[in-house]
Amino acid sequence: MMDVVVIGAGQAGAALVAKLRALGHEGSITLIGDETAPPYQRPPLSKAYLLGEMEEERLWLRGPDFYTEHNITLKLGDKVSAIEPITRKVMIGNDIIPYDELVLTTGSYPRRLPSNIGGDLAGIYTVRSLADVDAMKPEFAAGRRLVVIGGGYIGLEAAAVGAKLGLDVTVIEMAPRILQRVAAPETSDYFRALHTAHGVKILESTGLERILGEGHVSGVRLSDGSELPADFIIAGVGILPGTGLAEAAGLAIENGIKTDEFGRTSDPHIWSAGDCASFPHKGGRWRLESVGNAIHQAETVAENIMGAGVVYEAQPWFWSDQYDCKLQIAGLNVGYDNIVTRGPDGGSVSFWYFQGDTLLAVDAMNDPRAYMVGKRLIENGKSPSKAALSDPATEMKALLKA
Repeated sequence: MMDVVVIGAGQAGAALVAKLRALGHEGSITLIGDETAPPYQRPPLSKAYLLGEMEEERLWLRGPDFYTEHNITLKLGDKVSAIEPITRKVMIGNDIIPYDELVLTTGSYPRRLPSNIGGDLAGIYTVRSLADVDAMKPEFAAGRRLVVIGGGYIGLEAAAVGAKLGLDVTVIEMAPRILQRVAAPETSDYFRALHTAHGVKILESTGLERILGEGHVSGVRLSDGSELPADFIIAGVGILPGTGLAEAAGLAIENGIKTDEFGRTSDPHIWSAGDCASFPHKGGRWRLESVGNAIHQAETVAENIMGAGVVYEAQPWFWSDQYDCKLQIAGLNVGYDNIVTRGPDGGSVSFWYFQGDTLLAVDAMNDPRAYMVGKRLIENGKSPSKAALSDPATEMKALLKA
């Protein structure tokens, strides 16, 4: 029987081991994670969990009993020190775990602020793990001053929590606008207005020169020479794929751990899925940082370990919760050259990304119908009439018949 070892007990790793058992895999399965909590969902960390609206147990993807019942060895709080591809062994300190097939679902980790500008001071946090959020939770007391570095979705979600809890919040974004790397100006404008209405100060085209303080953060000096006081800082300046083990094992790296269309790495007995893995897509090499990709790609790898030979076809979707706004995103907007706006209709509005007349993606704010219709159109390779799309008299379902 085939023994499978999975390194990385996040969304992808948990999905993969469950799928293997569902497909009838009878060999041993070992899931290794360096955190002490069982596999859990990360998106609520910067939203409901940070707000205190969700307990830790509700974050868990499955209860610990699931792994016992399905004969999955769950090794938590263990850090893999090395992979030996030739002998097919995984090393955890002095412990050796042999494998027939190995899967790397090592996720990603947050970029840190440079130590030479004060990035090592106490009071600076990132939002990635349960431990990260548990450490910063006590800081969220009304009246305290929070500076968020980075106007991406993670930074804005943390800013929204701070504003809701009565903190004095400032977001610093080096680019000309928030969300510039991931969204159209229309979406940036929407969220800038939303945060401003809740009292958050947003400073765009503003760099960070230095973090001030002795031992602990006391403020920041900006690129224009001005200074802001800060009781604590959240750095939301991006994430990097977890490729360290793969690199040390001699696997090919290209925008993450390089896999083929089946999820196999440059070693025929090692696979990869989730944030850490890049895959061929539309003539290029893509890496997606999302729950949907982690689950779908991991389940595809599980099928292929079982011999299915299924090509991974990405179907990107994302979401973000800020205040009373739920943003849902379908598709990828890479290469868009024009935007069609539908709405606003009450509190709902959606922005549709086109390349010429081809629909690429949709950002839907409090508009689940637009999201679902856009997702189906994109997955089916269809593009609606722009005139019909922008006409409020056109019913959303009618767009599917175009």
